[in-house]
Amino acid sequence: MGIQDRAEEWRVTATVTPFTGNKTSVRTDDVVMPDGTVVGRDYQVHPGSVAILAIDEQDQVLVLRQYRHPVRHKLWEIPAGLLDVPGENPLSAAQRELYEEAHVKADEWRVLADVFTSPGGSDEAVRIFLARGLSEAVGERFAVSEEEADMEQARVPLAELVRGVLAGELHNSCLVMGVLALTAARAGDGERALRPAEAPWPARPFEA
Repeated sequence: MGIQDRAEEWRVTATVTPFTGNKTSVRTDDVVMPDGTVVGRDYQVHPGSVAILAIDEQDQVLVLRQYRHPVRHKLWEIPAGLLDVPGENPLSAAQRELYEEAHVKADEWRVLADVFTSPGGSDEAVRIFLARGLSEAVGERFAVSEEEADMEQARVPLAELVRGVLAGELHNSCLVMGVLALTAARAGDGERALRPAEAPWPARPFEA
């Protein structure tokens, strides 16, 4: 018997948005529980994100180190970014982010995993792609600013990233999920069995 998440929506009797930021907001819903009581639930409303595990022919993963103020850490991460436009094709967004953050393009794309990053407190959904056939992008580099102006870039063997995750040395959620998902895929049916890059994504429907 298979195990699978299912979409379900409990009745909401009232909604307020006490805070609206530049990219996200905070919402409070009054939700009817199974016993009929009504409970307030606060959560971050998020447009969604894409992340890219870009790996070269030497089995090295492209990673970036960036300061993340909420956790007061410089974290090693894989390229990622917001779905800035409602209904935006996630593959197009991933290709844009790989170019903007690393000035790299890829010829082969597959879906590694679709995840809710923190479903108890945010509706953020992330699609993590596997990108292969890497090469330097043509044209000028994207102009960076703010935290990205201090960003570092490296290529690290996949096995070293897995070791760092299991040792508690690497903490970025997309990096953790990406490297472990790829390792699991290789131990199973292989990379070719991964879903195609344009696979449906019910959490963030998009146009092909």
